[in-house]
Amino acid sequence: MGQQLYYSGEFARRAGVSVRTLRFYDHQGLLSPSHYSKSGYRLYSDDDLVELQQILALKFLGFTLGEIKRFMKSGPGLLPERLARQKAMMRDRQAQIDAILRAIERMEELLREGRQDREAIAQLIEVTQMEKKNEWVNKYFTPDQQETMNDLTDRSYSDEAKDVIAAWGEWTEEDQRRVDAQYAHIADELKRLVAEGQDPAGAEAQAVAKLQTELLAQFTHGDSEVTAGLNSWWQNFSALPEEQKPPVLPWSEGEEAFLREALKIYSEQLSQD
Repeated sequence: MGQQLYYSGEFARRAGVSVRTLRFYDHQGLLSPSHYSKSGYRLYSDDDLVELQQILALKFLGFTLGEIKRFMKSGPGLLPERLARQKAMMRDRQAQIDAILRAIERMEELLREGRQDREAIAQLIEVTQMEKKNEWVNKYFTPDQQETMNDLTDRSYSDEAKDVIAAWGEWTEEDQRRVDAQYAHIADELKRLVAEGQDPAGAEAQAVAKLQTELLAQFTHGDSEVTAGLNSWWQNFSALPEEQKPPVLPWSEGEEAFLREALKIYSEQLSQD
């Protein structure tokens, strides 16, 4: 038995969105109509409605369209798994909100009794700050991706390296923005150099390799344990199936191969100096 098909207007009404939103999602590669009529009109199916529901739910949770697009690429055959992941993300968010509500209610109860409790105040500050921290991290990674990143870090770094990193203080959103800007510059240069067919040993490619090396050195602070952990992290990351890899590199596999060769040459030249 074939699926029911809907023209854009009817499908938009069923979904509670505008036709303009449907066209925008199509343009962004998030949701395209399953079929077209002989006259070229867009036709959507019940399966498309399920896809749209997931997009809207993830958007409600605060994910960017780019994050949603990567999430949706897992394929229709994994719908039960995707729904389970979506439910888990909602439960994580609910747990965070519930913790804040409990802390607020505790404070309200104490205030009604004319009392102030330092421990209750500290707990409210703690859960609020944790929520604030999660808000900016969620801009970059989904809960599943955060779990993968935490697992990679736990497996890759020694206890000594973790203690060293912890002593440096919390990684902030400003830190992330600064690093993102530097990586974006490297990505732009790699794209240009590869498109132009440049030599990894050339001056421009070596300048990019120098910048990448310096960027990694900023993170490790020259500490041997942290450097070893970082190398192990990338090895473990590379071993992950493609669909499980968080989006941590803003360049393609070809550009990554070009950078690896440029870094190899740069390292060899340094050892000879």
